[in-house]
Amino acid sequence: MENIIPHNFYISKENRNHQNGHSSFVVWFTGLSGSGKSTLANLVEKDLFDKNIKTFVLDGDNIRRGLNKGLGFSRAERQENLRRIAEVAKLFVESGTVVMTSFISPLEEDRKFIRKIIGDNNFVEIFVNTSLEECERRDVKGLYKKARAGKIKNFTGIDLPYEAPKKPDLEVKTEEETLEDATKRIVLHLQEKLEITV
Repeated sequence: MENIIPHNFYISKENRNHQNGHSSFVVWFTGLSGSGKSTLANLVEKDLFDKNIKTFVLDGDNIRRGLNKGLGFSRAERQENLRRIAEVAKLFVESGTVVMTSFISPLEEDRKFIRKIIGDNNFVEIFVNTSLEECERRDVKGLYKKARAGKIKNFTGIDLPYEAPKKPDLEVKTEEETLEDATKRIVLHLQEKLEITV
């Protein structure tokens, strides 16, 4: 890191938060593929956007089509995928934006690493708790079928583990709760976080 000197900017995150009228942070949706992470992230964003909150969604497949296009699915590449996402999310927080992220992020170790990059005060973890059986039944992208047939290796839930968060900030059980009710509950949970503290 020699010869790299960070620049100090005139406008701070706090300045942007005050101009926007709300604080900025990351809402990190974690869960199995097909659990409903992306759907919930989009619904929560729409609700907040309609309330004039500055928002943005970062989604796994979309990020891998651009920023992380060259990364595969080895352990090291998955870690680098999440590291880059966390750094980008952190920049959005600095810009005054509430960021919804939708990433499987299956290991507790990685989620702790992400939280450390973004900052504990700027990180809200939401566990979208949907059983493997239900995710396979939905199989929205046909990935479970391919994984079961051996066409996809190292697929989370089939031949790689998913470690459920021990203490998420919020847990959503999509098999017991409608998307509408879950969205309302998440937005309600975020209300206090959105308030600017002086």
